[in-house]
Amino acid sequence: MLIIGAKGFAKEVLEVLHQNNTLSNITFFDDINEDVVGELYNKFPILKSIEEVQKYFTTTSNKFTIGIGNPVLRKKLQDKFTQLGGEFTSTISSKAAIGNYGNTINEGCNIMTGVVITNDVFIGKGTLVNLNCTIGHDCKIGEFVEMSPGVHISGNCEIGAYTNIGTNATILPKIKIGENVIIAAGAVVTKDVPDNCMVAGVPAIIKKELAPLTF
Repeated sequence: MLIIGAKGFAKEVLEVLHQNNTLSNITFFDDINEDVVGELYNKFPILKSIEEVQKYFTTTSNKFTIGIGNPVLRKKLQDKFTQLGGEFTSTISSKAAIGNYGNTINEGCNIMTGVVITNDVFIGKGTLVNLNCTIGHDCKIGEFVEMSPGVHISGNCEIGAYTNIGTNATILPKIKIGENVIIAAGAVVTKDVPDNCMVAGVPAIIKKELAPLTF
């Protein structure tokens, strides 16, 4: 599998693959950081060009995952590497507790160590559920949502695509969050939130409007 990125969060994705005993042919891609070259941990090759990626996809494996945060950037990287022939692939930690009934986790998700997902949860493509997050029953999470460590989403919630939820934020039951929303760290969301805004506080209130996303 190719991990897009070779710093920060990419190293946590590597740990998930280690936990799952799936380290065969793990390779990283980083064409941004000049100090990242050769092999990560003297073991895992780091590709530096699109030509190397295309060769990897055709000769080794076309599976890739994204080791970078930021919902919009994750979407753009997914588009780019899928067009190169890659297969967007989820990485799900063996140390996550995922319910046995009614769950759907779509392609390209990163489900990290300590996550708890109960039953009848839908998670859209490319979503990142970081360390020690919890998602209650009957929730629907949109595409390319990012949950920072320690987020708690209660049952029967809906989270719109491209929403970024800060560390230790809590969303109370039956709340609907729109698309392209930023929820600040530590916020407690007690009522529905519309599209394209940032909320913060306890209880969370709208602090500013955001420009709608364009791709």
